[in-house]
Amino acid sequence: MAPEKQTVTVEVDGRKLGLSNLDKVLFPATETTKGEVLHYYATVAPVLLPQLEHRPLTRIRFPEGVGGISFFEKNLPQGAPDWLGRVTIDSRGSRGGDQVTYPLVEDVAGLTYLANLASIELHVPQWRVDANLTPKNPDRLVIDLDPGAPAGLHECAVLALAVRERLTDLGHDTSVPVTSGSKGLQLYAPLDGSRSSDEVRDSMREVAQALTKDMPDLVVWKMTTNLRKGKILLDWSQNVAAKTTVCPYSMRAKERPTVAAPRTWDELERETQHPGVLRQLDFEDVLERLDRDGDLMDAIEH
Repeated sequence: MAPEKQTVTVEVDGRKLGLSNLDKVLFPATETTKGEVLHYYATVAPVLLPQLEHRPLTRIRFPEGVGGISFFEKNLPQGAPDWLGRVTIDSRGSRGGDQVTYPLVEDVAGLTYLANLASIELHVPQWRVDANLTPKNPDRLVIDLDPGAPAGLHECAVLALAVRERLTDLGHDTSVPVTSGSKGLQLYAPLDGSRSSDEVRDSMREVAQALTKDMPDLVVWKMTTNLRKGKILLDWSQNVAAKTTVCPYSMRAKERPTVAAPRTWDELERETQHPGVLRQLDFEDVLERLDRDGDLMDAIEH
């Protein structure tokens, strides 16, 4: 017989939610439970929700915990409550003109509802929908620095500083690095909404091509796998409207409960001088840093 599901009813933002199996271990290596994951998301909500606001949300669910079965989920979950925000959008890149109804997470109740479904990873595009639920131009750009072994965070930090200089030359004076919680890091910069996703993509591709030319021993701009050993893929394609990137402050489904964590440029500069000091952060690290440093993503919020 299957074990009986244990559910606790809680009230969040005036909504009653049934939270199930809070003692279930989702990260076996650290014995991190579903209850701890829910607590992290509720605690980090004041800085996470601004990143999710008005962005169609794709989740990666791990009902049996990391290492078990997992699946991407774009559509609103079956049985989702009526109060959970949603937007229906033509599936970008779909030949059949299919539509997807995504959740829009605007409050802690919505975040908790999805986290209770073992939605460990949260992925969003760089654009939002407006008050009429119509997609807008992107309000930020992202560059993903993806290292090919044996390259790692040290090489990413070196390249990130070079990318920041290029972005500054293009008029993007403010940018925020985010260690991905996986292998590499992302760089975000705000946009004024005047350019389309395709225009931003093309601009970032030019940056990637220029840096590949200037730093050929470190950078590649093409996705070809056999070019990437020991180098950093400067992935400009994350700005394509149909693509999503892990949301800053989202947990990652890795062996440890790591997080896509905003960092300071001082930390990256320190890594270039003292290799090995920069590491991926877990959820406890991130909560401690929030108490100490506040929301580093606030620098690019409009």
